[in-house]
Amino acid sequence: MASLKITLKRSVIGRPGYQVETVKSLGLHKIGDTREINDTPALRGMVNTVKHLLEVHE
Repeated sequence: MASLKITLKRSVIGRPGYQVETVKSLGLHKIGDTREINDTPALRGMVNTVKHLLEVHE
């Protein structure tokens, strides 16, 4: 199964609550944190919600 490597590049300070919760649910806490997660439609939706804060590599 394909996976995505996501990195938090911008702070969540001052962002709406739903964006902060989405970043937390992706398992990212601090700027520079990286996770490799299996690519699913639900994950793609979460990444799309906060794509301006993340760097995504397939």
